[in-house]
Amino acid sequence: MVWGVGTCVLTIVLFQMMKLMYQKYHYPLLVPIATTTTVIILLLLLFNIPYETYMLGGSWIGELLGPAVVALAFPLYQNKNLLKKYFTPIMAGVFIGSTIGLLSGLYLALMLQIDKEIIISLIPKSVTTPIAMDIASISGGIPTMAAVFVTVAGVSGAMFGPSILKLFRITHYIGIGVGFGTASHGIGTARALEIGQKEAAISSISMIISAVFAAIVCPILIKLLL
Repeated sequence: MVWGVGTCVLTIVLFQMMKLMYQKYHYPLLVPIATTTTVIILLLLLFNIPYETYMLGGSWIGELLGPAVVALAFPLYQNKNLLKKYFTPIMAGVFIGSTIGLLSGLYLALMLQIDKEIIISLIPKSVTTPIAMDIASISGGIPTMAAVFVTVAGVSGAMFGPSILKLFRITHYIGIGVGFGTASHGIGTARALEIGQKEAAISSISMIISAVFAAIVCPILIKLLL
């Protein structure tokens, strides 16, 4: 019980500290979720604390992921008029982005001859964590491994997304929102919020649509190609 409370409090305090640091030094590599994760890993290694011990409290935070995903229905409802107005470009962008995200990870893994179990865990990397873990579990993958791939995709998008968008001169909030939401899910949406409210709204919509799309397509894709 003591370890559970301790690791939970430690995670929250560290995240708040990293968030303050990011606000002061607004550098892409200092995205709070990336720096918090890195510090926690270093602390576990330094003090030789087993992962299972950390998860006595970490799992409490993990349990909040499910309700957080369900709560995304609220911004979707709030922005229903925006979705109606830009239905075609949003759906086209999410469909293309999700398809590329799924197939790129799959074929790269096949080229590198990675184990089937890991491939299944990798395919839903661009979907929000709870759904990716469920897809991996149902399809015969490793849920915790899927969560790692999702985090890597989300953090990478948050760190390098703005530079990529700038490189390709994507400035419209629809393009920015669809890009962040489809490729980097919740973490990307948080990054989009730093750019603007409209970008964050489109990102949250895109994240939800891509999650629904992936939940339907991933099991079919895995059954057909693996």
